[in-house]
Amino acid sequence: MTTALYPGSFDPMTRGHLDVLVQALNVASKIVVAIGIHPGKAPMFTFDERAEMITASLHEVLPESSGAVSVVAFDKLVVDAARDNDASILIRGLRDGTDLDYEMQMSGMNRQMAPDIQTVFLPAGTASRPITATLVRQIAAMGGDVSAFVPAAVLKALNDRLKR
Repeated sequence: MTTALYPGSFDPMTRGHLDVLVQALNVASKIVVAIGIHPGKAPMFTFDERAEMITASLHEVLPESSGAVSVVAFDKLVVDAARDNDASILIRGLRDGTDLDYEMQMSGMNRQMAPDIQTVFLPAGTASRPITATLVRQIAAMGGDVSAFVPAAVLKALNDRLKR
């Protein structure tokens, strides 16, 4: 049984995140979605809210796979989080060349620290390439329609948070 760690902030979960998560299920039999917790950052959603949105979003598209995915928090190096969760693979989504440049640097550093953990890059689908959680938060906060960018559970959470 191969376990992969898919780290990120997921604040909130986007269709791009979901696309990569679904692809990751073809790479490993178990996926641990690791939500990074940074004391200096104030996320829009709590860890529990993000975990619930991730679980609900996956259930929306692949209800039979929800048992293969768990959600954890981490506040350390991603390679340490991978080891803590018995993951031998790191999943990283790529939208464009800018992501690739950054992720290649991170992959190289992670490889130096943990040569036993392999990074796997998964390309975002064409429809989800321009989507970022930051842009989703900004558009939603300004009253824009983000329904094309987020799963239904996330849209509901955003609307509830922003009182629409």
